Amino acid sequence: MDKTNVMRLLDAAKIEYEPHEYDPEIVDGVSVAAVLGEEADRVFKTLIAKSDKNEIFAFDVPVAYELNLKKAAKAVGAKSIEMIHLKDLLPLTGYIHGGCSPIGLKKPYPVYLDETMQLWDTIFVSAGKRGYQVEMKPADLASYCKAPFVSLID
Repeated sequence: MDKTNVMRLLDAAKIEYEPHEYDPEIVDGVSVAAVLGEEADRVFKTLIAKSDKNEIFAFDVPVAYELNLKKAAKAVGAKSIEMIHLKDLLPLTGYIHGGCSPIGLKKPYPVYLDETMQLWDTIFVSAGKRGYQVEMKPADLASYCKAPFVSLID
């Protein structure tokens, strides 16, 4: 298995993780969870959104859920939050759709993790490339990303 930049960053930070590889043609999170043989609530997707002041934020939520924009706005102290356009994902983050990770973003955007992540001993997030996930402890992800756990879904 090739090492992704996310894996190299975790190695450099001496954070334990287990890499997982799957068919890179699978881009929807629920299907990724199924292929990994994991519950969808344990696999998280990274969504990029902007505030009414054009501030960029990353939010990680379970793959079967949508980001609650009101809860996201409240978490970041903004009047409103909206998802960025897909065409803006690569220039803003350095990642493509289906491979966006909270680790190794192009710029150090604030990251917020859904509080349900804490229910698991380990969780899955994208390893920064389609077809790759890393399994790690939620507390390690929160520490690395300097990310709080907040309510982001209904």
